[in-house]
Amino acid sequence: MKTTSDLSTQIPEPAFTRFLFADTRMNVVWTLLRIWLGYEWLHAGWGKITNPAGVWVGEKAGVAVSGFLKGALAKTQGDHPDVQGWYASFITNFALPNAELLSYMVAFGEVFVGIALILGLFTGIAAFFGATMNTNFLFAGTVSSNPLLLVTAIAIMLAWRVAGQWGLDRFLLPYLGVPGAPGKLFKHEPRSPQSPIPPTA
Repeated sequence: MKTTSDLSTQIPEPAFTRFLFADTRMNVVWTLLRIWLGYEWLHAGWGKITNPAGVWVGEKAGVAVSGFLKGALAKTQGDHPDVQGWYASFITNFALPNAELLSYMVAFGEVFVGIALILGLFTGIAAFFGATMNTNFLFAGTVSSNPLLLVTAIAIMLAWRVAGQWGLDRFLLPYLGVPGAPGKLFKHEPRSPQSPIPPTA
C-alpha cells in the first residue's frame, strides 16, 4: 500500500533554468538588469516627487492621477476596448475617489522600488511591486515602456536568488532567511539535554 510520502514527488528543475535563474555565474547579467530597472523606476518616481506643479506630491496631489484615470475610462468604448469593464469599475469606485492617496503611493512607490532594486535590497519583493504597478498601468490602457519593464521585473522575480547577490541581499538574506528557510536571526540552537540531578542520599 502506497503512503502519502510515496505519492508526493518533486519535478526536478531543468539544468538550463537552474543556470539562468539560480547560478551565481549569471550575477553580472542580473545585476545589470536590476540596476537598469531600478534606475527607470527611480527616475520616474523622482520626476513625480519633484514636479514643480505639485500635481503628484503637494498642494495639487491627485490632479495628475485623476487625469490619467479619466483618460483610462475614455478607453472603455468599442468592441475591443483598451480598458476592460471590470477595471473601469475599479477606477470609478475606488481609484478616482482615492486619487490623492494613490498619487502619493505611486510617486513614492516608484522611488522606493527604484532604490531597492539599485541597492539589491529585497530584490524579488521590489521587482514584484514594480511589476504590480506596470500591470495596473497596462490595465489602464497605457502601453509605453510598461511591457518591457514588466517582462524584466518578472525575470528578476524568477532570479531573485542571484539577482541581489551583488547587493544588500548578499548579507540580508542569510541573516533574515526566506519563508520556509529561516536565517540566522530566527534560527534557535537546539538546547543540549540537561544532565539529570543525582538523587541526594
